[in-house]
Amino acid sequence: MSFTSEYLAGVYETVCKRNPGEPEFQQAVREVLESLEPVVAADPSIAETGVIDRIVEPERFIIFRVSWVDDNGKVQVNRGFRVQFNSAIGPYKGGLRLHPSVNASVIKFLGFEQIFKNSLTGLPIGGGKGGSDFDPKGKSDGEIMRFCQSFMTELSKHIGADTDVPAGDIGVGAREIGFLYGQYKRLRNEFTGVLTGKGLTYGGSLARTEATGYGVCYFAEEMLKVMKNTDFGGKTVVISGSGNVALYALQKATALGAKVVTLSDSNGYVYDPNGIDFDIARQIKEVERGRISEYAKRVPTAEYHDGCRGIWSVKCDIALPCATQNEINGDEAEMLVKNGCIAVAEGANMPSTPEAIEKFQTAGVLFGPAKAANAGGVATSALEMSQNSMRYSWSFDEVDSKLHDIMVGIFHNAYDAAAKYGCDGNLVVGANIAGFTKVANAMIAQGVCY
Repeated sequence: MSFTSEYLAGVYETVCKRNPGEPEFQQAVREVLESLEPVVAADPSIAETGVIDRIVEPERFIIFRVSWVDDNGKVQVNRGFRVQFNSAIGPYKGGLRLHPSVNASVIKFLGFEQIFKNSLTGLPIGGGKGGSDFDPKGKSDGEIMRFCQSFMTELSKHIGADTDVPAGDIGVGAREIGFLYGQYKRLRNEFTGVLTGKGLTYGGSLARTEATGYGVCYFAEEMLKVMKNTDFGGKTVVISGSGNVALYALQKATALGAKVVTLSDSNGYVYDPNGIDFDIARQIKEVERGRISEYAKRVPTAEYHDGCRGIWSVKCDIALPCATQNEINGDEAEMLVKNGCIAVAEGANMPSTPEAIEKFQTAGVLFGPAKAANAGGVATSALEMSQNSMRYSWSFDEVDSKLHDIMVGIFHNAYDAAAKYGCDGNLVVGANIAGFTKVANAMIAQGVCY
């Protein structure tokens, strides 16, 4: 797609010039700017405010060295990142990712997406993201602790409960959050809600672990009900990934009456025609920290396949990509369409390429974009922030009920915004417009210097 607005074309050209060699960030910006075409057409004065020029540029981007000592006494050096992208509607909020693929482009794409995702929740949180190219796989608890302590020693200078509140992401679970929080508390001598995803004994929220996986199912359920007059009942579901998002999407989709037949990791995927057993999968991935191939060794009806991309050849009614960015390309989207898939909801961040999204939409497949469908995690993180501020905690059912209402609200915000601008049923456009409008109005109200 090419831009019809000269203004938006110019903004995108500037982004590409300023951020060369950053394909993930450029891709994320282009998708949002294309969605804003009808907004600019309806209100040309928006260009005069410069709000779009400003929103694509981070308020602050921090890069720092992380030195730590491994179990052999050897000094290791990694690179740490934190992008504080936009604080127009609240303190920066977004996860920390520990993975070898982490670089400036990935962090900026994630932080940019977080602006609109957080806006869609209706909660007062801005957009940020962070992480490191450190690989926790194969590291001892001691090595991970020393890395996290070194990482937080620098990051602590830039975050705070009312400034920037990081959370977990790929490679950052309860163990890592604990080490990070312990170091922050040690350095700052204060007990505040500066991190979310904390353990329940020190300020964490019930349902936070389950939130993103549950949330993507709540979003998909509402999408199916409103747009196809159906639900999860009796449907076959393919889920990629096997982290928190995938596991709890498996649990919730199963509870809603579906049969989930796959999970994957970076080595390959398992297919169980009888339905993946949540308890076994959780034992392998959360308790034992094992590989998904172990599932096939324990369940006679399951098959293991090397390579994770073949997962999209499995016949299904609903696909929930919950692994990583760009995991579904155009060819794989075509396979899903040919096999009768009626709905896709993104549990990971930007898991579908632009070509894949186009194929889904052209074929009439319902498509829930990540910034809307996987907002459950950050929404519950914001609920954790509220509980920390009150020095109080809600029950699991209370948090889960609030999460359900937020996800249903996100769907309707996106659905209604798409209809308002003549793009009925296009939830990509609707989510981008709904998320952008709230942030843009706040930026304009706070003046050009902001």
